[in-house]
Amino acid sequence: MSNERHILLLTGSLRAGSSNETVLRTAAALAAGAAGLRATYYEGLAALPHFNPDHDTDPLPEAVAALRAAIEAADALLICTPEYAGTLPGSFKNLLDWTVGGVEISDKPAAWINCAAPGRGEGAVATLRTVLGYTGAAVVDEACVRIPLDRGAVGADGLVADPLVRERIAEVLARLAAARPAA
Repeated sequence: MSNERHILLLTGSLRAGSSNETVLRTAAALAAGAAGLRATYYEGLAALPHFNPDHDTDPLPEAVAALRAAIEAADALLICTPEYAGTLPGSFKNLLDWTVGGVEISDKPAAWINCAAPGRGEGAVATLRTVLGYTGAAVVDEACVRIPLDRGAVGADGLVADPLVRERIAEVLARLAAARPAA
C-alpha cells in the first residue's frame, strides 16, 4: 500500500494565467518535488454542463462523471478561487453543485488558498465554506489561508517565484496531506 497522498487542485477561474491558476500550478510543481505527495490540476471546469437536478442521475453527463471520478481518486482537495460580485464565480459554483448529489467529497479533507488582495475574496471564502458543508467535506482549517499574490512574484515560467510565497504554499500542501478523512 502506498503512502503517497494525492491532492486534487481545483481552480474557480476560467481565465488562463489567473492568479488562482498560478497558485495551484505552483502547488503542483511543489508537490512534484515532495516525497509522498502528488497533485493533479483539474482541467475540466469549462466543460461542465449547467447543473440540472434532472441530469444528476446515472448515467451522469461525461464531464460530471470525470469530475466525480477525479474527486474520488484524490485523498484531499485544494481550492483557489476568485471572488465575483461578492461570492464564488458561477462556473465554480456550478462545479460544486454537481458534487452535492454525489458522495465523493463526503469526509474528504479540503482546504483553500485565498490569493486575493487584502480586503477581497472573503465573500467567496464564506460561500465556499457553506457549500463544502453541504457536500460533507472535512474542511482543514489550518490549511485554509490567505496568501495574497502580487503579479510581480510570478516568474517567466508562470509559476510563483517568490520563495516566501512558495514556502507558504508548500506549508498548505503539507497540512492538507497530513489530514485524514473523518472516521
